[in-house]
Amino acid sequence: MTKKTDGEQLYEKLGYSFKHIAKASHEDIEQAEQFSKGYKAFLDAGKTERECVNYTEKLVKENGYTEFDKNAHYKEFDKVYYNNRGKNIVLITFGKRPLADGVKFNIAHIDSPRLDLKPNPLYEQDELAYFKTHYYGGIKKYQWGTIPLSMHGVVILKDGTKVELSVGEKDDDPKFIVSDLLPHLSARQNERPLKDGLKGEELNIILGSIPYQDDAVKEPFKLMALSLLNEKYGITEADFMRAEIEMVPSAKASDIGLDRSLIGAYGQDDRVCAYTALMAALSVDKPEYTTVTVMTDKEEIGSEGNTGMASRMLAHLMEDICDMYGVKARDVYRKSTCLSSDVNAAYDPTFPDVFEKQNSSFLNHGPVLTKYTGSRGKGGSNDASAETMAKVIKYMDDDNVIWQIGELGKVDEGGGGTIALFMGDMDVDTVDLGVPVLAMHSPFEVTSKLDVYYTYKAFMAFYK
Repeated sequence: MTKKTDGEQLYEKLGYSFKHIAKASHEDIEQAEQFSKGYKAFLDAGKTERECVNYTEKLVKENGYTEFDKNAHYKEFDKVYYNNRGKNIVLITFGKRPLADGVKFNIAHIDSPRLDLKPNPLYEQDELAYFKTHYYGGIKKYQWGTIPLSMHGVVILKDGTKVELSVGEKDDDPKFIVSDLLPHLSARQNERPLKDGLKGEELNIILGSIPYQDDAVKEPFKLMALSLLNEKYGITEADFMRAEIEMVPSAKASDIGLDRSLIGAYGQDDRVCAYTALMAALSVDKPEYTTVTVMTDKEEIGSEGNTGMASRMLAHLMEDICDMYGVKARDVYRKSTCLSSDVNAAYDPTFPDVFEKQNSSFLNHGPVLTKYTGSRGKGGSNDASAETMAKVIKYMDDDNVIWQIGELGKVDEGGGGTIALFMGDMDVDTVDLGVPVLAMHSPFEVTSKLDVYYTYKAFMAFYK
């Protein structure tokens, strides 16, 4: 064996390089495979934020959680949950230490880019029935043409009845689609900028092509679609104004690659962090500090509204909890730590020009610790302190969790934000930690099973 030079030995001592999990811990491949089965089931069951909350509420009840009661007084290791309007859910496990010592927050979002129906969506055009849509979140609009879509959501009927919709997920369900031009006739369309390959007002959903059989009806194709909806769900046209209906990809979560090492699915940003946080919350029965796991809504449109992190929802809940123990919420926040658990862009060798490779995250190198997000000059960023970075890194290193550091592309290429700044605004030490994703915000995103599993391990280390 060749003896290492003084320089090689010094570099080993002073330098640092991130590890590939499959090389450093090959035995974890099978563990990651098993963990991914539950994750794929979660993705298929939760195509919307409401469905994720329903799935989670059922699961946590089965695992001993009870609904939060602000008039109760909880003891250490009690597990409670709070369901906010069916669109966020908060899981709390009370720890050994008093609340005054601070809590550990882990917050991920469960909304994803999609096509929402407009309030008055139904129309017909040239013997076809359509839904008009308004896209939600940052999408590449052209990616949403000619893929099978499903219809999910809720409708409140005039009499107050709540109707839940899910059409397109079963094998024998009809699917829906946005049409696109054939290449033979798209010469002028091809001259459009890529962002306008399909325009927002062209993202119209085809509903049907058979007319209602009555020559006196002026819009028989629209009426046929409406009559079918009414027959199955009791819906009238006016009910769409009391509805939240989302069109999402109908594809199921799938293994990707000959080695089956990757997962392809819709909505992995950020349900991948929500699921791993949920599993960590269920796995840690006796935490040192009280743990607060939040699955939140509206991140993709700025976290606004009373189910987004810009609201006072979490602050009010924490005030109720702190009142039980006679402590001030603001004193608890100052001693708390938060993981803003959100994804980062995985380095894509097909498009290397937008990445700064030295500070990019890579598939199979573990969860990405992102000190700051924002745009260009860190605009809209939380920018975690050195002390916060050191604390979270220590949690992972002490538990032998392989992790990496990363930014969202080159400085001047663009950027993005997370909920970290909202927790920072509450005076909580916060940093982003999550899974690297290929094709983020597309209808079919890609993650690594090893990264998903190691993100769960990172959250476990944080909670313990």
